Amino acid sequence: MQAADEALAATYKRSANWRDYLELTKPRVVALLLLTAVVGMCLATTSWVPWQIMVPAIVGIGLMSGSAAAVNHLVDRHIDARMARTLRRPLPAGSLSPRRVLAFATIVGALGFVVLALFVNMLTAWLTFASLVGYAIVYTMYLKRATPQNIVIGGLAGAAPPLLGWTAVTNEIHPFAILLVMIVFTWTPPHFWALAVHRAKDYAKADIPMLPVTHGIEFTKTCILLYTILLGVICLLPYVVGMSGVVYLIGSSILSIWFLGYAWKLKFSPGKLTAYNMFKFSIWQLMVLFVLFLIDHYVGPEPVLAAML
Repeated sequence: MQAADEALAATYKRSANWRDYLELTKPRVVALLLLTAVVGMCLATTSWVPWQIMVPAIVGIGLMSGSAAAVNHLVDRHIDARMARTLRRPLPAGSLSPRRVLAFATIVGALGFVVLALFVNMLTAWLTFASLVGYAIVYTMYLKRATPQNIVIGGLAGAAPPLLGWTAVTNEIHPFAILLVMIVFTWTPPHFWALAVHRAKDYAKADIPMLPVTHGIEFTKTCILLYTILLGVICLLPYVVGMSGVVYLIGSSILSIWFLGYAWKLKFSPGKLTAYNMFKFSIWQLMVLFVLFLIDHYVGPEPVLAAML
């Protein structure tokens, strides 16, 4: 490891700028996570979320999510240097040193925890910290290299933001919040495996036991199809339990059928870019799905929290 770090250090060509540090936080990923957290906050109350809670919750969750992403960059720097998709990240590109990245991740993570602890509540602070540990340590350091089920098990950490948003408002864990976590948790495998199918050679080159590498692309496509069907079923549950109304039901059903169409095509009649197109669509699918929760909650014809009141 030390020799590999010295080899990377020898490639450093320029001083870091703010864009390098921003890239460490995976801003597009964090933005999607924060959207799900905001929806969790809004669904936890029948009124608007006070800005005194929403702002520090977004800041704290965002900072700790960015810290976890930076640790991911740090731990995976040698893997990233061997994959075309990640070769230009700050560490393998030589614009940042491991020591700087570690310091950045520590400061940002600690600041996020303090914000949540002081201005939100301790439950949210500790749950967010647990998510950070789950992603940055359990998934990145162990699961990613140990099992082809890495993204299934490790996906729980990435599915936590809706719960974090809910607890930020209520200071308690509610079954509805767990249902939001289940949606993101079930969405993660078909989302990420679609990318893994598209980049299977990269993962094989980096010696990462992703499912297409260990069990083959066709088996992975079958798993994607089955998980997409399961996701469609779980997306119906918010309506079934009275958490959401008809606006969400119609919109989520359209998204589920559309997503299933991608999975079916990937399995039975794929083109060169079908897997990648499914991966890109999955991001929009989750984003629109959670926006539908908001629309249904505030302007839909049926009360969202009927089961709670």
